[in-house]
Amino acid sequence: MKGFTRGNPLFSLCGLNCGLCPMSLGGYCGGCGNGNQPCAIARCSLEHGQPSYCFECAHYPCARYEGFDDADSFIPHSRRRADVARAQRIGIDAYTLEVQERLRMLNELLEGYNDGRRKGLFCAAAYLLELPALRDALEQRRADPMLPEAPAAQRGARAAQLLQEAADGCGVRLKLNKKPRSGKPSGG
Repeated sequence: MKGFTRGNPLFSLCGLNCGLCPMSLGGYCGGCGNGNQPCAIARCSLEHGQPSYCFECAHYPCARYEGFDDADSFIPHSRRRADVARAQRIGIDAYTLEVQERLRMLNELLEGYNDGRRKGLFCAAAYLLELPALRDALEQRRADPMLPEAPAAQRGARAAQLLQEAADGCGVRLKLNKKPRSGKPSGG
């Protein structure tokens, strides 16, 4: 979006944790942070005095947020409202530190335990799990003496299992909620 810049590459204007997105991690993000993606929310920011985050706007939450959490793209939207509320409550600097901690843990998973098939799962877990649950899952993985020597597929499977167990314990679903395809029945 021409004229739009974002100061925090980890947390977007609208409340998405872009730093944990598989597209961003791969250097393929065409979102608002790069300024080359048309974004209605970035355009709205330009029209309303360029707040750094939507929650700083006098009109937040506005109609643009209706249904925004209903389906995911590359990253989960389901925690966006909770993330925005947390950023407001503890302050953007403290919130950014939490996102950086999540990113460090995600990078540890990707570098040591990704067998080429788990990036999406690891990104979803880093994004959706509460920090204590994510920390505990990583500590359990680190405590396994056999894991560092195991083949990549086995390391990845064990890390995925621990993350899924943590998610199950928290009632978190580690899958993206895709929009139903138009023209197809939504099930019965």
